[in-house]
Amino acid sequence: MPEGKIIKALSGFYYVLDGNETIQCRGRGIFRKNKITPLVGDYVVYQAENPKEGYLLEIKERKNELIRPPIANVDQAILVFSAVEPDFSTALLDRFLVLIEDNEIEPIICISKMDIVPDTDRFQLEEYVKYYAAIGYTVLTTSSVSSEGTKVLQPYLQDKTSVFAGQSGVGKSSLLNAIDPELALKTDDISSHLGRGKHTTRHVELIHIGTGLVADTPGFSALEFLEMEAERLSYCFPEIYETGEKCKFRGCLHDKEPKCAVKEAVKTGEIRQYRYDHYMQFFEEIKERKPRY
Repeated sequence: MPEGKIIKALSGFYYVLDGNETIQCRGRGIFRKNKITPLVGDYVVYQAENPKEGYLLEIKERKNELIRPPIANVDQAILVFSAVEPDFSTALLDRFLVLIEDNEIEPIICISKMDIVPDTDRFQLEEYVKYYAAIGYTVLTTSSVSSEGTKVLQPYLQDKTSVFAGQSGVGKSSLLNAIDPELALKTDDISSHLGRGKHTTRHVELIHIGTGLVADTPGFSALEFLEMEAERLSYCFPEIYETGEKCKFRGCLHDKEPKCAVKEAVKTGEIRQYRYDHYMQFFEEIKERKPRY
C-alpha cells in the first residue's frame, strides 16, 4: 500500500504528499468511530481510487503533536521575536520555550530588528542572546530587513518540518515571503493601537521551502500549560534541570525545599534571576490550574 504525508487538511479532505504527487483523500469512518483525527504532518497509509483521489487507511505513530495549531511530527519551531517594536520579552520567550520543549520539538530562537535597537538597550539584549546560547539554544539574530533574515534562516529549514511561532506583529509571514516570494502569504501591518499584529493565517498547510516543509499557521494560539505536570517543568529549563541534579533532595521542585542547588545558583548569578522567576511563575500557574474532567 502506498504511503505519504498529509500536507493540508481542508473541508474533510486530506492532501497526501507521496514523492512529487499530491493525492486528495478522505478519512475512513473508522477514524471517526475511534475518535482519531488525522493531522497535517501525519505519515499515513492510503489507497488510491485513481491517480488523484483516495482513502486514508492508517495513521502511523506520531513523534509529537500540537493542539493549536493542529499539526503532528514537527521537527523544529522557529521562535521569531523582535528586539524592538514590539519589545523583546523574555517572559513570552520562556513561555514558548517551555511549550515547545514539553512537546519534544527543537526550538530555534530568531531575534529580528537587531539593527534598530537603541544603544541604551543593546548591551542588555546582547546579554540575553549570550545567555540563551550558553544554556544550549540555537539563537539567530538578524536585521529588520527580511532578506537578511532569510539568509540566516534558510540553512536551518532544509530537510525539516518547521513551525513558525513567536510574538505577534514581528513579521513571521514577511520573513517566509522573503524566503520564498511565490508564497505571497497575507501580512497585516502591526496595529499600533494594540501594539500587536492581527492573525492573518487560517487553516494549517505545509508548504515547500527548498527541501523543507514549513507550516503556514498563525503559530500557537494557546499559551497555557494545560497538560503539563509541575514535576516536568524543570526539564524545560535546561540550566535548572542540570543544576537540580545537585539538590540535596531527590525530586526537589526548587521552591521551598532546603539545600536547593538551583536557588544557590540564582544567588551567585550562574542561573539568571529572570529565568528562575519565570520558572516559579509557570510553576504556580500549573499548581493553580483547575482539574479537567
